[in-house]
Amino acid sequence: MKSIFVALAFLAILASLGSALFFMMRGKGDDRARSKRMAWALTARIALSIVLFLCVLIAWKLGYIQPTGLPVKTQ
Repeated sequence: MKSIFVALAFLAILASLGSALFFMMRGKGDDRARSKRMAWALTARIALSIVLFLCVLIAWKLGYIQPTGLPVKTQ
């Protein structure tokens, strides 16, 4: 369940970034409206990234997820 939430949040972040690229590359239309929509998409991406980071941090603090680290190879 946790990994599904993280995957969906990551896909939403990528979709927001893609929509900002779409509005930036679109050549026709009002430049002001296009810039406004692109800025909104980038703001949404930043907000989603912050929310995802906070959710992972809270899940770690509450013990829902555990850091595993890298395996130590002893000789």
